Amino acid sequence: MLSCSTQGQGLYEFTNKVESWVHQQNVDSGMCHLFVKHTSCSLTIQENADPSARVDLENWLNRLVPENDPLYTHTMEGPDDMPAHIKAILTNVSLSIPIVDGRLALGTWQGIYLWEHRHQSQNRKVVVHISV
Repeated sequence: MLSCSTQGQGLYEFTNKVESWVHQQNVDSGMCHLFVKHTSCSLTIQENADPSARVDLENWLNRLVPENDPLYTHTMEGPDDMPAHIKAILTNVSLSIPIVDGRLALGTWQGIYLWEHRHQSQNRKVVVHISV
């Protein structure tokens, strides 16, 4: 299991942690599965070169799922809680990435991100499993 600390909403790259874990498993070929154990964040593979892409994604998702919508009844944990759950449904809580020649088969500009949907700092847990 990997841990990802966040400092509020945003995309947090943890590709290096996953690559290191995969390398330690000494597997030449297989599938790396990631699963986040939370309901208010998600996982995604996204561009890791230009930070403006991540800012645009965050702004777009916040516009799509606004806080303080009068339809929400689940509000005890704050105005970002229900939107965080909706964002997690709209994105992914799990990913699968092929392992080829002992490495993740990511493209040149692809990175693995935990997408934090809450404003508060969090310590998120991601289960990592390899199928061979």
